[in-house]
Amino acid sequence: VQLQACGGGLVQAGGSLRLSCAASGRTFSSYGMGWLRQAPGKEREFVAAISNNGGGTYYADSVKGRFTISRDNAKNTVYLQMNSLKPEDTAVYFCAADDAWGKIIATMATHWGKGTQVTVSS
Repeated sequence: VQLQACGGGLVQAGGSLRLSCAASGRTFSSYGMGWLRQAPGKEREFVAAISNNGGGTYYADSVKGRFTISRDNAKNTVYLQMNSLKPEDTAVYFCAADDAWGKIIATMATHWGKGTQVTVSS
């Protein structure tokens, strides 16, 4: 599966952004999907994941209550709605896919897309 993320940009603290990740290839609905991020000088970290049918979601504590992950299997797309953004959310955001969505949570996903930059100004 090939992944292409978009929707990043510059936003003020307290603002919102929605990231999208379009997947190409077969059987999108068989993959767990997720988002991870990497800030300058830091390791890549898990943000959110969703099961293949959308019935299960999981979030990092740092984004819980502010970010929402969702997917549309008919459009082969996964989304990350980010509200109440903080300067510490500034990072390159990557979408990822794996048969086992637990591997996404462990930052060990098999498939990765190119990142999209999110910058939150104070």
